[in-house]
Amino acid sequence: MADVVPLTEAHGDALVRFTAELPEGDRTSIREDVADAAVVRGWAAGSPGVHRWAAVDGGRVLGYVAVLRLPGWSDHVGEVRLVVAPAGRGAGLGRQLARHAMVQALEAGLTKLVVEVVPDQAAALALFTGLGFTGEALLVDHIRDRDGRLRDLMVLAHHVGDTWAGMRAVGLADTLGTPS
Repeated sequence: MADVVPLTEAHGDALVRFTAELPEGDRTSIREDVADAAVVRGWAAGSPGVHRWAAVDGGRVLGYVAVLRLPGWSDHVGEVRLVVAPAGRGAGLGRQLARHAMVQALEAGLTKLVVEVVPDQAAALALFTGLGFTGEALLVDHIRDRDGRLRDLMVLAHHVGDTWAGMRAVGLADTLGTPS
């Protein structure tokens, strides 16, 4: 299994290779233009309010997850962005990254997480609903894929604070080593 580490500028070239190797369908579901190496290197350089991690195996990036704190009156909410390379799928890497992001978000004081998913991404939907995310919105014709077709977008949410509070109440937080 890959190690989940904070993303740094040292990962820039490996991250560019990672995004270049993603299937077109995955690239469509990423808001930024990952075909632009400068954009991807910018992720590795960091930015305020954004926490990013990479799943690294032998210097190769196999997965990426970020939590972007929303501004202003929604500063208790974090948007999760996650993508796993085809070579890293099917072994629980996506779940490992998502769980890592959830714990880190809680430690950062966030109480709600949201993730945007294209409805035909069955694996992503299963991953996030399995972690307790539920549907909050279906935005019809909300995004345009690289071919110009309009696509729907689902917004899933997880009230992190409520989940951990329930776990603390029954003693599971201590057992799992989660933040108090």
